[in-house]
Amino acid sequence: MDAVFKTEQGIFNFRVAGVLVQEGHILIHKSVNDSFWSLPGGRVKILEQAQNGLRREFQEELDIDVQIERLLWSVENFFKFNEDNFHEIGFYYQVTINKDYEINTKPFYGIEGESLIYKWIPIAQLDEVELYPEFIKSEIKDISDYPKYIVVKDY
Repeated sequence: MDAVFKTEQGIFNFRVAGVLVQEGHILIHKSVNDSFWSLPGGRVKILEQAQNGLRREFQEELDIDVQIERLLWSVENFFKFNEDNFHEIGFYYQVTINKDYEINTKPFYGIEGESLIYKWIPIAQLDEVELYPEFIKSEIKDISDYPKYIVVKDY
């Protein structure tokens, strides 16, 4: 069971995301029904360690085994989506892959079907993309040597 629950005030969500950078490109994804992009990852399950959840998500969605390098950002993200208020706790990890992975700059689907679209985008072009949370656009260009705690309040 995913670590997400709904109350009268809104929805609480525990999410992990991977920052996968290769050859100056970063991997992003979006739902086919959304206009915006985010970093690949997903919800952590109850009693699942966050890093294991991230490995599971990459395996399920892309059939990729990722190596967790380090925690980059701990994020409290407050936003509205589909008329619901969200309070999301997110851990964003720098990840690498152990095999050569071809960077495809054209959108592509993962192994789960056509519900999620993936794309490698040059980091230099991130400002041209609707990417959430927006702090990623600036933080990715100057990653700190130490994890950062970030609060995003979009409502």
